[in-house]
Parts: sequence; structure tokens; C-alpha cells
Amino acid sequence: MPIATDARPRLWRLARIGHDRVRNRPVLLYPEGAMFLNETGKAILELCDGTRSVEQIAQELGTRYQADVLADVREYLALLGRRDLVQGGALPSVPAPAPPSPAAQRAPVAPVLGEPTTLLAELTYRCPLHCPYCSNPLEMSRAEAELSTDDWKRVFTQARDLGVLQLGLSGGEPLVRKDLEELVAHARQEGLYTTLVTSGLGLTRQRAERLKAAGIDHIQISFQDTDQANADRIAGIKLGRQKQEAASLVKELGLAFSVNVVLHRGNLDRLAEIIAFAAEAGADRLELANTQYYGWALKNREMLMPTRAQVERSRVIAERALAEYRGRMQIIYVLPDYYEQYPKPCYGGWGNVYILLTPDGRALPCHGATQIPDLEFVDVRRHDLAWIWRQSPIFNAFRGDRWMQEPCRSCPRKGQDFGGCRCQAFALTGDARATDPVCSLSPNHGIIEAALTETTAPLEYVYREVGR
Repeated sequence: MPIATDARPRLWRLARIGHDRVRNRPVLLYPEGAMFLNETGKAILELCDGTRSVEQIAQELGTRYQADVLADVREYLALLGRRDLVQGGALPSVPAPAPPSPAAQRAPVAPVLGEPTTLLAELTYRCPLHCPYCSNPLEMSRAEAELSTDDWKRVFTQARDLGVLQLGLSGGEPLVRKDLEELVAHARQEGLYTTLVTSGLGLTRQRAERLKAAGIDHIQISFQDTDQANADRIAGIKLGRQKQEAASLVKELGLAFSVNVVLHRGNLDRLAEIIAFAAEAGADRLELANTQYYGWALKNREMLMPTRAQVERSRVIAERALAEYRGRMQIIYVLPDYYEQYPKPCYGGWGNVYILLTPDGRALPCHGATQIPDLEFVDVRRHDLAWIWRQSPIFNAFRGDRWMQEPCRSCPRKGQDFGGCRCQAFALTGDARATDPVCSLSPNHGIIEAALTETTAPLEYVYREVGR
């Protein structure tokens, strides 16, 4: 269904049009994503400012190209509307995805190497919070081992030269780094779309203004719960109103703003209140991130694992909210791994699109890779990022399908989920090449079933500590 001709579309304020010098084409950048454009698509989006109607956009482009382009403009904007990348006017509902063809299901997974699109820079493991679901490893490097300002800037340049478009600045708490604004400015200069992932603690007006001047694209603030006492208990400290004040400051300065809430047994019953809170705070985007059981979260799994009843209730609430807030606040919600029939693809497949850098300079394909002992870790102080991406043993360890065991090797889904998460497979089975036990076809699926029947009796959190 095309968009109405009298609609006045505007580009989502969290998105911006850039140019990818590596692929030599225009690109639309937005939180955790990128869409490559042709010149016509770029021309359409440059006119989506909320003042022109679809008909006026088509008339202006028709004059430019000497052609009747109304139907093409309507179809293109409807497509982007379904992805929440343009807003304004009645947009069609999202159709169900078509199932893959039998030929596509049978196709082998060839280790075809492209360019990475995303770099997550964990600038530090230092953090004022002690969240028991943190994905940081149990053994964490200290401040004296962190990469220098020059090291990070060099890596950002190498990442952009390699094809990276998205940069996440995370931790720990990245605001602990005194050079954060300098790093943001360098990333902007390189053309990276930069998201600051923060607890909000330490985000003063002065720092927020400096980050805005440096060119930050997007700020994501984490919240633990709407119930203050429970939020304090989850964070392991008294939070006060620091997070709410940081969110108000971000909105006041007109910065693109997301709320992130890690969901688990301790807060899932307040999902409706959490969604309403994010909307009232003026969030452009709400990421409802169900706990991933790595690092500290795996250590706290009994305490964090939601019940099936909680998961079912939350699914209904999230689906209702997706429709209610469409066009006002983008909501990202995915069912917890342990309650799915099949695993999710690990960051789009091991070594396919994603690079993570630890504070001490190790380059990893995903968060939990430090826990797999037979991997050969590489340091960006000693190796160029291009060599690490293309040739290092760690990034090639689980590319393609030659490493796969059964049932993955002959499974028609292997091109969709790549056997699931290698780090989760190792954490639960001791074998990084095993099928992710989340998969209902895995011979180790009983591990997941047992986890879902573990006691729900109150337990004490094991809180995150640096150097533990």
C-alpha cells in the first residue's frame, strides 16, 4: 500500500544521510543500522523535511529528471515508512516476511568475506553501576591497561577505511574517559554514525553540550526499572534522580535519544510502566533488551530468568505498544533466547559484520569471545584492523560452515542463524563448535529446558565488580 500523496514525510530525526567512501555510494545511517541508497533514493530523502507533500516531492523530482515519478516516490517512501525511517502521514502496516525458497534453504554457507559495518568500542570497564546482568567478562582489565586516545583514534580511522559505518561507544561507563569528546569529534570527522551507550551518571550539562558540539549522533541511556527501590537494588547503588535528569538534559539539547532497559525476572512485570515512562521521557527509541546470558548474567541466571508466564504477558504488552507508539517512539523488542524455538544469528554471523574492541585492545567478533580459551586473541596495538578482520585466526574461526557439527552442518537454517551463538554454545556445553543449545534441534537442548525449570525462589544478586 503506497503512502498518501498529501502526506508530508520527514526523515526520522535519528537518521542522517552520509556518503560511504569505501563503497562509494550514499548511505542512510541510523541507530544500529545503515541502508545503502542510490542517487534517486538520496534525492527523495533529501526532500523529506516535513513541509513538502509526497506530491510536491514527486513534482520537484519529476522536473529534475523529466519523468513521472509519483508512483515510484510513493512506493519508496512506503517502504521506508514500514521501517520507521520516514515519518508523517498514514503508513501501511508491516507485512509478514515471505519464507525463504527451498533453493535458498539448501544453499551452502560460503565463507564470503565482505566489509564490517559495526564497531563497538568498549572504552573502559570502569563503571559506577554493578548490574548483575552485565555482559562484561568476569575478569576485566583495569584502567592502566586501557587504550590511549591516539590508539582509539587510529582504530576508528582504520575501521572507517575498512567499511565500518556504525560506532558504539560503550563500557563500563564511557563518560569516565576524559577524552570522550575528542574521540567523538574524531569519529564524526571520519564519517561514523556514533552512539554513546551510557548509564547517564556523570552526564552534566557541560559534558552534554561538549558532546553535542563534537558531533555525537545519538545517546542511549540505560534504566533499570520504574520502581526506584528495585532500580537501586539492580544497579547495586543508590541512583537517585541522576538518570532522569540526564534524560531531560539530552532532550533539552535536542539530541537523538534512546532508552535502554535490560529485561529480566526482576522488572518484566512492569513492562507496561517502563514503556510509558520512556514515552513520557521523550525517547525517540526504546530498546527492550532481554537479558543475554554471558558474563555476569550467566552467573546470575537463576535470579534473572523470567518465567514463561512473564514472557507471554510481556509479548502481548510489547506488541500492543508497537502499534500504539508507531510514528512517535520506535520500540525494539525481541523474545528472550531461552524461550525461542531457534537461536538468533550471532551478530549477523561470526566475523560477518561486527567488531568489538575491549578496553585493553583485543579485537573480538562478539561480547563473550574472551571466555573461549582456545581462541588466539589479537591486539590492535600490534596489528592493523584490516589484517585482523581478513586474516586473523579468531575472526576466521567460525566463518562459513566447515566448522559446524550436526545437526547444523546439514540444517536448512544454517544460512539464517549460523548455528546460533558460539559463546553461548561454549558457556553451556564447553564446546564452541556445538549447536547453540537454544535450538530445539540441538542434542543439548535439555540444558535450556532445565534452566527454564530452575527454582524461582528469591536469591541474591552477584554484583559486577572490576577485577573480580
